[in-house]
Amino acid sequence: MKIERFEDLIDWTRETHGLLARCMAHSSDRHAETRAKWLLVYLADHERALAETIGKIEQHADPKALHTWIYDYLARTPVLPNQACKPYENMDVDEISREIFDVHNQVLDLYRSLARRADIDGARSLADDLLQLEEHETMRLAQQVGRINEM
Repeated sequence: MKIERFEDLIDWTRETHGLLARCMAHSSDRHAETRAKWLLVYLADHERALAETIGKIEQHADPKALHTWIYDYLARTPVLPNQACKPYENMDVDEISREIFDVHNQVLDLYRSLARRADIDGARSLADDLLQLEEHETMRLAQQVGRINEM
């Protein structure tokens, strides 16, 4: 996916969370370890809900902000477009956790960069809103993953 406008980045983010949800749901059925299976089910539900929330934000966003060209602001291309599912069914809880936080941190880095560099107020505001959503959801994930590790 080529990311040129803000709406492209939002679409990429939504699709990334949707892909994670599908991959983790698929792997949860195949994982032998109970804790890892629980984690994958939780993560799949969480990623699915996050993708839906991002879609709703996009529907209600200022069209001018959505059509803002951002390719000059992105230091790099997002690393996950069209990526195949990872073999989560072969990973332990710690490996699954590292993978999910790696993805979320990449998304956070992209939105932080955009929020700092956007020149148009509407685009900066939208980037800030999405950054806050991603930060909040990543913190929620950290709490839930910590609870899985306590078991």
